[in-house]
Amino acid sequence: MRRSWIIRFESVGMKLFLIVFCSIVLLSTVLGLTSYYTAKGIIMDEVAAASGQSIVQAADKLDFLLAEYEALSRQFAVDPVLKADLETANNKQVGTVSKAAAEDRIRRKLDSVRDSDKRMAGIRLLSKSLIDVDSYKSTGTGAVRTDEGVAARVKQIEDAKGNPVWFPVREKGFFDVYSEPSLTMGRLLRNMQHPEAEYYMLIEVKGSAITSLLDNLQIGADGEIRIVTPEGGIVYAADSKLLGQEAFIKVPDMSKGRDKPNAAGGPQLNHSFTAADEQGQSQLVVYQPLGIGGWTMMGYAPVSDFTSSANKLLYITLSVVLAAGVVALLIGYLLLRLVGKPLGKLASLMEEGEKGNLQVRTNFKSQDEIGRLGHSFNRMMEQISRLAAQSRLSADGVLSTSAQLVKVSGTISLHAREVAAATSEIAGGAASLAAEAERGHRNVEVMGEKMQEVTELNATMDISTGKIVAISGQGSETMRQLVEQSESVLNLMNLIQENSANLRESTHLIRSILSPMIAVNKQTNILALNASIEAVRAGEAGRGFRVIADEIRQLANQSNQSIQSVSQITEEIGQNIEDTVTVVNEAAPLFGKQIASVRESSAVFGEVRSEMEQFLGHITNSTAAVNELIAFQRQLGDAMANVSAVVQQSNASTQEVASMSTEQSVVSEELVALSGKLEGLAEELKKSLVSFQGSS
Repeated sequence: MRRSWIIRFESVGMKLFLIVFCSIVLLSTVLGLTSYYTAKGIIMDEVAAASGQSIVQAADKLDFLLAEYEALSRQFAVDPVLKADLETANNKQVGTVSKAAAEDRIRRKLDSVRDSDKRMAGIRLLSKSLIDVDSYKSTGTGAVRTDEGVAARVKQIEDAKGNPVWFPVREKGFFDVYSEPSLTMGRLLRNMQHPEAEYYMLIEVKGSAITSLLDNLQIGADGEIRIVTPEGGIVYAADSKLLGQEAFIKVPDMSKGRDKPNAAGGPQLNHSFTAADEQGQSQLVVYQPLGIGGWTMMGYAPVSDFTSSANKLLYITLSVVLAAGVVALLIGYLLLRLVGKPLGKLASLMEEGEKGNLQVRTNFKSQDEIGRLGHSFNRMMEQISRLAAQSRLSADGVLSTSAQLVKVSGTISLHAREVAAATSEIAGGAASLAAEAERGHRNVEVMGEKMQEVTELNATMDISTGKIVAISGQGSETMRQLVEQSESVLNLMNLIQENSANLRESTHLIRSILSPMIAVNKQTNILALNASIEAVRAGEAGRGFRVIADEIRQLANQSNQSIQSVSQITEEIGQNIEDTVTVVNEAAPLFGKQIASVRESSAVFGEVRSEMEQFLGHITNSTAAVNELIAFQRQLGDAMANVSAVVQQSNASTQEVASMSTEQSVVSEELVALSGKLEGLAEELKKSLVSFQGSS
């Protein structure tokens, strides 16, 4: 029973049924789910765009409202009348009447502003000392309550340096004294000339004003609208208990991705995303940054509020998939009837034919592929029946032929063994001849290697001889240059002797010149002495002349010293010249002998070079003779190699003939064996054909 189920499951009909069923169901499911998620995405995009547009409009309205209060605070900051009244109220030198009048004008101005705007909870000018007595407020506002929280908020106004500062909606107002939530804007009214007249201006807006502004804004059926700070703190919410708490759903950092302009030139409304709330429910979130305080208006609603209509499409998809499954079952059953059943019947008939029953036939009436397959099966079985009958007749013929083939194969095997023995003897002789030829070839190769070594030695000697000749040429050239240099030195020695003689004569001439100069110097010294004596005799009248005489005597002494120095130097120069002449006269014969030796060495180098050139010629002739001998050795080696190759080829051919003869003998024996096997196979074929039914 189990085998029947496996066969039925693995049948072609069952496979076609599964393919059709799975294809139809899968395509229907994919198409339905794709349509569902596409429709869901389109709905979410449209809702996000519409909600985003509503958020943008509400944010613009809120920005406009808050901008009005900032403009109002700027008017107070630049109002000269209010500024003068504040200075008067804080001037201690002003009388009580003037001060009271100024304070009355301040309060009436605050009351008029508050009465003109019903959305305003109150307006207050808070003293920098935070004392209620020194502050001014409109009617209907509560008293000042100071604590650490109020002081911290006032410190923010102080740090803003006159710029407006917005504080989130607080459940009981800025001072925690109101009965309803309020939104507060603070600004420092600066006065550079009178710092004591500076006040903190606080404009408190009712939280209900923002609620009424956002009443028409609805995100989904259960959506909420909130205003949050960049850190995620809740500035405004419909539930006042949430004020000041941290929002669970955070708005993305707006500084990382600014709005990009669309084709119309305005900002793109792509401020939307989905996130989970505290309960884990998916929410569609749309947001728009406000121009006041860096806050962001955020609205969100459950995604299920918008996708409920798309769920109908999911139910339709499931219904279509179910219907497609039923249709696929019907189509599969039809395929089983039209394809699976005929193929199963044909497989059963093939199994009967496999057992040897050649009488089986199909009875398919259809003209499709299965019908054609049944007709082909019938024709195939008829041809197999005819083939079995012919095979029986052929087996009888093969059986008689194999007996004759056994006899002929025995005769051929005997002759092949005789040819193989004769060929083996011929192969032995050829092998001996090949060994002798190989030995002679190796001797010729050894002789060639020795000749090659001689050639290499001659080449090395040739290179060395060439180097020696080149070195001899360089030595000859060097000796020639040395001879020329020695002759030049000898010429210089002769010039030194001539110059020394000239210097000796110049020294004698200098001495002859110095002698008159010494005499003149002595005479000048005597004249200077006489002039000094005469100046002394003249007394005061000859004082100037005496000074001149002293100077002349000093000059004469200096000249005498210089002449003595020159004379001494001249004597030393003369002595050095005499010494130089002596040395040069002694060195001149030595240079002559050195030149003679150098010339003899140059001649020796020339003879060595000529001898080496003759030796190089002999080496060249020897190398040429060795090269001719190598050529003859190569010819002899080639001849021996040819002989060895011919012998080896003859030996190989003989061995091949012997091998072929041996193989022929083996083949003959195998032929005898195959003939026996063929006879046995013919008997077996004849017996096997008997098992086919319907063969004649």
